[in-house]
Amino acid sequence: MTNNKPPAMKARLNKAGKQNRRVPAWVMMRTNRQFLRHPKRRSWRMTSLKE
Repeated sequence: MTNNKPPAMKARLNKAGKQNRRVPAWVMMRTNRQFLRHPKRRSWRMTSLKE
Protein backbone atom coordinates (compact mmCIF):
# COMPACT_ATOMS: atom_id res chain seq x y z
CA MET A 1 0.00 0.00 0.00
CA THR A 2 1.18 3.48 -0.70
CA ASN A 3 2.89 5.41 2.08
CA ASN A 4 0.98 8.63 1.30
CA LYS A 5 -2.55 7.90 2.44
CA PRO A 6 -5.42 10.37 2.69
CA PRO A 7 -6.05 11.43 6.30
CA ALA A 8 -9.58 10.00 6.27
CA MET A 9 -8.32 6.58 5.21
CA LYS A 10 -5.61 6.71 7.88
CA ALA A 11 -8.24 7.43 10.51
CA ARG A 12 -10.37 4.48 9.34
CA LEU A 13 -7.41 2.11 9.35
CA ASN A 14 -6.36 3.35 12.78
CA LYS A 15 -9.84 2.81 14.21
CA ALA A 16 -10.03 -0.69 12.71
CA GLY A 17 -6.64 -1.53 14.17
CA LYS A 18 -7.70 -0.38 17.63
CA GLN A 19 -10.95 -2.35 17.46
CA ASN A 20 -9.13 -5.52 16.46
CA ARG A 21 -8.11 -6.60 19.96
CA ARG A 22 -8.82 -9.60 22.15
CA VAL A 23 -11.36 -9.63 24.93
CA PRO A 24 -9.69 -8.34 28.12
CA ALA A 25 -8.81 -10.94 30.74
CA TRP A 26 -10.88 -9.19 33.41
CA VAL A 27 -13.99 -9.50 31.21
CA MET A 28 -13.39 -13.24 30.86
CA MET A 29 -13.06 -13.59 34.62
CA ARG A 30 -16.10 -11.42 35.37
CA THR A 31 -18.34 -13.42 33.03
CA ASN A 32 -17.01 -16.84 34.14
CA ARG A 33 -15.32 -17.36 30.76
CA GLN A 34 -18.55 -17.00 28.77
CA PHE A 35 -16.88 -14.46 26.47
CA LEU A 36 -13.62 -15.97 25.26
CA ARG A 37 -13.75 -14.74 21.67
CA HIS A 38 -14.42 -11.29 20.34
CA PRO A 39 -17.28 -11.54 17.80
CA LYS A 40 -15.97 -8.64 15.70
CA ARG A 41 -12.36 -9.81 15.59
CA ARG A 42 -10.92 -9.44 12.09
CA SER A 43 -7.92 -11.04 10.43
CA TRP A 44 -5.98 -8.79 8.10
CA ARG A 45 -5.43 -11.63 5.65
CA MET A 46 -8.94 -13.09 5.56
CA THR A 47 -11.26 -10.09 5.74
CA SER A 48 -10.78 -6.71 4.17
CA LEU A 49 -12.24 -3.43 5.34
CA LYS A 50 -15.02 -1.93 3.29
CA GLU A 51 -13.06 0.87 1.64
